[in-house]
Amino acid sequence: MSDETRIIPVILSGGSGTRLWPMSTPERPKQFLPLTNVRTMFQLTVGRAADAGRYAPPVIVASERHADLVEAQLEEISVQPAALILEPCARNTAPAIALAALGGGRAPLLVMPSDHVIGDVDGFHKAIAQALPLLDDGWLVTFGIEAGGPETGYGYIKAGEPLNETTRRVAQFVEKPDRARAEAMLAAGGHFWNGGIFLFRADVFLTALQVHAPAILEAAKASIETANRNGHRILPDVQAFAASPADSIDYAVMEKADRVAVVPVAMGWSDVGSWDAIYALGTKDKDANCQKGDVRMIDGHGNLIQSDGLRISVSGVHDLIIVASGNEVMILPRGSSQDVKKFSS
Repeated sequence: MSDETRIIPVILSGGSGTRLWPMSTPERPKQFLPLTNVRTMFQLTVGRAADAGRYAPPVIVASERHADLVEAQLEEISVQPAALILEPCARNTAPAIALAALGGGRAPLLVMPSDHVIGDVDGFHKAIAQALPLLDDGWLVTFGIEAGGPETGYGYIKAGEPLNETTRRVAQFVEKPDRARAEAMLAAGGHFWNGGIFLFRADVFLTALQVHAPAILEAAKASIETANRNGHRILPDVQAFAASPADSIDYAVMEKADRVAVVPVAMGWSDVGSWDAIYALGTKDKDANCQKGDVRMIDGHGNLIQSDGLRISVSGVHDLIIVASGNEVMILPRGSSQDVKKFSS
C-alpha cells in the first residue's frame, strides 16, 4: 500500500486504570504494565498494527505525565511513532481522536484503546479487512464484540439492517445495562459488546465532528495550531484544549451520525477491567491458582496472587485475590474485585 492508503493506528493511552489498584496507579496505569504477557498491554496494542505493508507508523495520544514512559516502552519494541500527542488534561475520547485526525488527511484511522487484550489477532485483522471497503462511502465503522454473557460493565451495540455479508448498520448504542436488560438483549440476538475500537477516514470523522460536535473540533484545531512541538512530541495548548467538551466518541459522533456500521467479531477480547478479569485470562496450575511474582502457597485453590516485590506466603486459602505492590497489599474474595475502587479513590 502507498502512504496515502496505509491505515494509521491511533492508540489511545490516556486511561488511569484505577480498577487494577494497587499495581495500576495514575503514575503507571494498567496499559503500561505486563499484566497478561511479558509485554505491556500498550506494547501489545502497538504490535497489532506493526505490519508496515498495511499500517503507517502509529499516532499515540497519551497523558503528558506519561510521555517518558510511552517513549521508553516504544523503544523496547523498536517502534518509532509518527506522533506522540500529549494531552495536557483529560477530555475523553472524542477530543483525543480529533487531535490525531487533524493530521490524517483522507487516510483510514484505526482507533484502539491501549489497555485491552485481543486473543485472536488474526480474527481482528480479518474484521478490519471486512470494514475497509465501507470507508470510501463515508461510513464510520465500529467493531461489535460477540457477547460472552450478559455483562453489565460494557455498553452494547444493537445491529440493524445488513450492509453486506459481514457488516450491518448500527441501529442503536446502548449504555451499560442492568442485568435484566443485558439478558434480554442477548436473548433477542443482534447485540454486541462495544469494545471502543473504530475504523474511519480521518476527513470523514472530522466532517462528522463539525456537524455533531463543532465545539470539540474547534478546541482541537486551536490547541494544535498553537501546540509546542519537540521532535515527534506534540503538546497541544492547555487553555485551548481544556475548553473542549469532555465527550466520548460515542456520545459526540457515533450515536448521532447517519452512516455508522458495525462489524461483528469474535476475537478473544477483554477490557481487562478488574482483577477477576486478570484471573480469567491467566494461566492456572492444577489447583486453579494463578500466580505471578514471589509467591509461596500451601494447600490453596482458585486464587489469584500477584506481587511485584514483596514475597506473599499463604496456606489454606481459597478463591481469593491477593495483590502486593510497593507498600500496598490488597486481599479480596474472588468475584468482588469491583470493590477495588473503594480503596483506590
